[in-house]
Amino acid sequence: MCSRVRRVGQKILVVEDNELNLKLFCDLLRAHGYEAEPVRDGREAVERIRAFAPDLIVMDIQMPHISGLELIEQIKVDDALLRIPIMAVTAYAARGDEERIRDAGAEGYVSKPISVLRFVESVAALLEVAAARAAPVEAAEPEPEPDEEETAEGDEPEPAADGEADPETNEAAEPEGQAAPETPEGEEDEGEAVPGPI
Repeated sequence: MCSRVRRVGQKILVVEDNELNLKLFCDLLRAHGYEAEPVRDGREAVERIRAFAPDLIVMDIQMPHISGLELIEQIKVDDALLRIPIMAVTAYAARGDEERIRDAGAEGYVSKPISVLRFVESVAALLEVAAARAAPVEAAEPEPEPDEEETAEGDEPEPAADGEADPETNEAAEPEGQAAPETPEGEEDEGEAVPGPI
């Protein structure tokens, strides 16, 4: 079984009307390094959530005055609270209950009587999901490497000076001006002869 990384001091708000269950949940959470805040009356839950700013909410489903499903729906339509994960706890495990609870917005679900190990592991798993969701997801895109065949702008080679060899072609540059035409062998220039020195 892989061990989970737990951040000491993470805050968990527990909404539970049964005093024994409330104490059990809070004692378990505190024993594992969490800060637990008990809420006995569901009607106070939303206000307490705003004040406590928990990392996770443990929500009993069957409560007097207001059900856990109603509370979950209220939380999930509130822009300030909807990102807080909710783990629902219920004594009723009829067919379709889990689907209804998840449809209301709960990210986790455990049924009573709870297994201590399963409860603690479910809490840790939901906190990991919440931490990953809050972490930045955009990774910096690597810059494209320049093409070796392309010449960078402004790095064009300068023309070789007169008489100097071009480093790329290894040929001497022609001097500026028009080159004198070559006379084919066996032919003489048709113009006037230039007199030699007297």
